[in-house]
Amino acid sequence: MTATPQTLLDVQSLQVAFPGAGGDVYAVDGVSFQVANGETVCLVGESGCGKSLTALALLRLVPPPGRITGPAHIVFDGRDILSLDERALRSIRGREMAMIFQEPTTALNPVLTVGDQIAEVVRVHTTCSAREAWDQAVAMLARVGIADAPARATQYPHELSGGMRQRVMIAMALVLSPRLVIADEPTTALDVTIQAQILELLRDLRTRTGMALLLITHDLGVVAEMASRVIVMYAGRVVEEAPVEALFATPSHPYTQGLLSAMPRLGDEQARLTTIRGSVPPLGALPSGCAFRDRCPYAVDRCAVEEPRLQSVGASHQARCHLVQEPARRVAPAGAPRS
Repeated sequence: MTATPQTLLDVQSLQVAFPGAGGDVYAVDGVSFQVANGETVCLVGESGCGKSLTALALLRLVPPPGRITGPAHIVFDGRDILSLDERALRSIRGREMAMIFQEPTTALNPVLTVGDQIAEVVRVHTTCSAREAWDQAVAMLARVGIADAPARATQYPHELSGGMRQRVMIAMALVLSPRLVIADEPTTALDVTIQAQILELLRDLRTRTGMALLLITHDLGVVAEMASRVIVMYAGRVVEEAPVEALFATPSHPYTQGLLSAMPRLGDEQARLTTIRGSVPPLGALPSGCAFRDRCPYAVDRCAVEEPRLQSVGASHQARCHLVQEPARRVAPAGAPRS
């Protein structure tokens, strides 16, 4: 995709490398995508495909010894994130681009009240007083649906339920009305009812504030409910990108087809769910050619010797597969959802 005046985040050729026994191993390899103002984009894939590392790289939070390398560009609202000094970067983190981390139990400080932790975000980025910061924290807790917010603000994370801790994380990310929120598996480990509440909260806040949302998930049900556009990752690379309706109606990469076929559906009479054979290969031992070929039901000889490139399938729809232009490959496998 080409960056436009409406593009808020423009990521090009992002690589995240870790040292390995035989040289660098790329956990994220050549990832490019954009997020427009007010858009909800979902980043999808199995565990270990590079989704969370991609998110951390956007804020330059890749844990060592990992590092961003290669010809990468991360441009947020016209500013090159990779060229900013630490002071300039801190002014963006939390204030303009914020992250909701995957596990609130470990992301929240156990020795500070939740109100203090939200108020700290306000005080770091503004000149308001401690009282004003506290009042903003309490107001934000109420805004994300926590009842009796003044009392809850004085409690510690361990005194709250999992769903309430996730709401605290959302409050912390949104208290300064950032333009982009990155949500990394925000409903992990929550029961179905609480998951629905959290997703509804994010959708409502996005509508009310106009923020853009980059939602990282492995749950295609969440994708169907939340996304306007979907990016599918496998073994550190983007293998398909499409508007959500096109992805569900005509998935074009075999990996995407496999993910959709594995979704359980109400009223489905199949005794067993379809699965993708095999498992994601270690990043230090990827097969030659296409990284998915050992698991692909359509692999041909070319797949073993030549790495496929992203090819256009339709309007704003791309897939990384040698055979993607063949009509037979454009048909969703049995059981895949259709619009």
